[in-house]
Parts: sequence; structure tokens; C-alpha cells
Amino acid sequence: MFQSISAKAQLTGDDTEYYTTFDEEITTRLYLAKKYTSLIMNAPDGIQSLRYRPNTLFSLGVNGSYKALSLSMGYGFDFLNPNKEEKGKTSSFDFQTHLYGTHWVTDIYLQFYKGYYLSLGGAQGTSDKNYYTRPDIKVDLVGGSVYRLLNGDRFSYRAGFSQNEWQKKSAGSVLLGAELYYGTTKGDSALVPSRLNDYYPQQGIHRVRIVEMGPGAGYTYTAVWQENFFLTGSATINADLSMVKEESETGSANRTSISPNATLRAVAGYNSEEWVATMSWLHSATNAKGKSSNEQYGIKTGEFRITLAKRFTPGKRLKKRLDSIVDMLP
Repeated sequence: MFQSISAKAQLTGDDTEYYTTFDEEITTRLYLAKKYTSLIMNAPDGIQSLRYRPNTLFSLGVNGSYKALSLSMGYGFDFLNPNKEEKGKTSSFDFQTHLYGTHWVTDIYLQFYKGYYLSLGGAQGTSDKNYYTRPDIKVDLVGGSVYRLLNGDRFSYRAGFSQNEWQKKSAGSVLLGAELYYGTTKGDSALVPSRLNDYYPQQGIHRVRIVEMGPGAGYTYTAVWQENFFLTGSATINADLSMVKEESETGSANRTSISPNATLRAVAGYNSEEWVATMSWLHSATNAKGKSSNEQYGIKTGEFRITLAKRFTPGKRLKKRLDSIVDMLP
């Protein structure tokens, strides 16, 4: 699940006019979330890109955190996911951790998906949809990024994404860092359906391996209205060295190039001493070009989330027990 975990040490802004930290409070959350890791195969101008999507579910869950300790439980209830059978079955292990400290932002991804579908639309003039399912397609992505937050004493990521701080005044920050990713996608047969071979230069490719690394920079800003209402936007762009290997029945081919990647974050809502309500989106794009053409492969991963959070002060006995657990954490 997409989870924002704070550093173990207590983090307090030097300029408390801008944000307040609640590390001594317990933050409880009720959330609705949906994650995704999609495979995009771009096409020449005038032809629609192939967008393989996983049949991931909306999950309803609860979360509680205190300092570095965080526990979550969620489930994809049927009433939140009608008609899920039409898109085939997706099995996945999706571990995303987003560490928001005062001066550093770290993203870690361990994602393993199997089972995808294409949305083919329906007959003209109707709202019906048809789906082409590929239970054999696998997409794996392992890696992460680290960014230095240059104005962390005035700007807080945790206020919007972790709900354990409160940004009271508008502020922004430049971000400088780097990323490293390893990804593979493969199918039992070619990724491009045979009937579409005439339209996509990646025809016949059944496995793609991607290794990317490189520096990046970005900017993030939170606009605050009347202390309680806020909107945060964040974007980082990387110029990665991209090494791609494509495999088909006739052999394999390698290509090395420079690939632009991006990570986008947005969150809006209400924040106060006790209550927080947010709607957030995180999206990371890993793009690469193979030897077969200049059309990119893209692995797009992220999560939508709606959160209602409540902070409260633990009693002395409970606080002592929680502190003893936190002290045992690495």
C-alpha cells in the first residue's frame, strides 16, 4: 500500500510559523485507495498507444501511526469494485514506501504484477466496454529515488501526505536528487497482439528489460488559505541513462539512450489541530526506448487516496509502551 513513513527522530521546523509537528500525537486514519502499475507502449502519430492496465481494486482501510511506528489494514470490498471480473484477474505484490523527512524525500518501490487488460471500448453510440485480457503479462519494477528538500524548515510534505504536521503558511522548495530503477515486462507471447502488428513497430517483442539511473531536479509548493485549507503540487524531472534489452523469437537487441522520467505528487484538503481530510495522487513514470523503434515503453505507477485523519494525545501508560516499541526500531 502507498504509505508515508516519517523518520524516527522528532522533526520540528526551525520556523514554526510555517508548520507545526505532531510527533507526540497518535494519528489515526480512515482511507479509500487504489494503486496501479501500468504498461504503456507508445505508437506512431495518429495511432493510439497500447495501455495495459492491471485490474487493481479500490481498498477501504484504517491506519494508525505514532512517530516511526505505523500499522495499516485494508481490503478491496466487492461493493467498491463492481464488474471486476470483466477485466480479468491481477495478482500483485506492491510495496511502496515514501519517507518524508525535514530535508530528505525517499521513495522505494518493490512491485510485482501479473495479469493485465486492454480497454477496447464498445460499439459506437453506446457506453459499453470490451476488454482484451492478458493473464500472462508480468511487470516488475524495483528501485527508488532520493531528493534533498532545500527549504524543509518552512515546507512540509508530511502535512499533506502523512497528516502528522500542519502547514499553516504557504511555502515551497527546490528538490535535487537522483533515481535508480530496474524493470522487466514479459508475456508468454508477443506484447503486441498479432492482429495489431501492422500498427506497432514493437511487434514480436515478448520481453523488455530496463535499467535506468540519473540525476533529477524539481520543485514543490503548498498554497494555504486561512491556515486550514491547502493545495500541494510537486514535480521532479530526471535525465536518466537508459539501458534497454528487447527479446523476441528471432533474438535480442540492446539500446542505450537518455530518457526523461517524472514523478508527480498532488494533495489537497483541510488541516487543523485535530482533524485532517485529504485527497492525494502520486504518479511516477519510467520511460525507455528499445532498439525496435523510437516509440517509448512506459511503466506508470502510483496511487489515488482519500484520507480522513484524527490526532489525539496518548495517555502516559500508552505513550510509555509506544515509546518502548519505537526505541526498538532500527
